[in-house]
Amino acid sequence: MTGADPYENTPTAMVFDVFSETANDLIGLYMHRCYAATDDPETRERWWQRVLAVRDARRAVDPNDRQALVRHIASWRREIETLRVAP
Repeated sequence: MTGADPYENTPTAMVFDVFSETANDLIGLYMHRCYAATDDPETRERWWQRVLAVRDARRAVDPNDRQALVRHIASWRREIETLRVAP
């Protein structure tokens, strides 16, 4: 790897697949938190808004914009790691 793109030798279509799957993983974690907040409607709504934000971001990114795809993948993976270690 020579640049900021960890997928430099990967076709953009496959990078988009990674992007989509990463979004799905994050949405799943947010949904789990949302459903677990049964006694706290405000917390439940906050997690639900995060679900919607990821969904909207996933829809808004141009599937041919590698830089945007890679940025989102990196950001979402950091968030996934944070959620997996946080209670």
